[in-house]
Amino acid sequence: MKILICSDGSEQAENALRFGALIAAGNGAAVTLLGVVENASDETSLLDALNRGMQFAKEKNVNIELLTKSGDPVAEIKKHTAEKAYDLVLIGAVYKGHAGPFIMSVKAYKLIKIIGAPVLVVAGKRLQLKKVLICSGGRSYIHKAIDLAVKIALPLEASVTLFHVLPEAPAMYEGVMECTENAETLLASNSMLGRNLRREKELLEKAGVKTEVMVRYGDVTPEILEQIRVGDYDLIVTGSSPMGGAVHTYLMGDVTSEIVNRSRRPVLVVRGSGHRPRGLFALLKWVVGRGGA
Repeated sequence: MKILICSDGSEQAENALRFGALIAAGNGAAVTLLGVVENASDETSLLDALNRGMQFAKEKNVNIELLTKSGDPVAEIKKHTAEKAYDLVLIGAVYKGHAGPFIMSVKAYKLIKIIGAPVLVVAGKRLQLKKVLICSGGRSYIHKAIDLAVKIALPLEASVTLFHVLPEAPAMYEGVMECTENAETLLASNSMLGRNLRREKELLEKAGVKTEVMVRYGDVTPEILEQIRVGDYDLIVTGSSPMGGAVHTYLMGDVTSEIVNRSRRPVLVVRGSGHRPRGLFALLKWVVGRGGA
């Protein structure tokens, strides 16, 4: 496993490095620490932060390589990840306020959008990694996220909760969907959602990860954020849906960005891949996937 940890010398970047070292120590991963200085006046503080990070990694017996660059952090990180493949990229998230579309810094948000590798955004300070929440949309694109979650959770003996929220159907489809908060019933069903969740659970358990499935009914983003709060998870995992277009955005919203912006926990975003149904077909897939047999 190859991990890239990005640092601008800030306190949150140091928190990202420490959290990344926990993962690397468990996996025996090779780590590259990339320090980027935007202003020459910040060079000394960046080097001090990098030296502290190197020492911490050494104490955790983590194999780490140090690289330094100067320039725009977003451009430099994008360039480096395009030239060299990584299994995981870590960045620290600095929050600029309490409201608006970009509570998280715009730079961090841009990096999530443009980096092809999975991005772990570290907000706050987590000293352990024992509880993982996987936000499943009940679609196959989450499988890549599950594969990576296994690599992270298994060596650290972390438990995983598979969490799915059944949203309220559009009024014109009220009679089509039969929603339930009973995870056991849903897993035993032959619906597309039931089959997908069952498959996700099997993938985790077959790898040896302790797993439970939780299902809720309601508004997707608030339900996820509430579960994050009450469960006090150390890591949140979410997939980036391959679906696109105005219909998908209208029905689902940008759930991933809301989780990253508002959870105040490390969030792993794994980009999915696959066919992108559009228009009426996308709408029908959304309905059938949650209630159809």
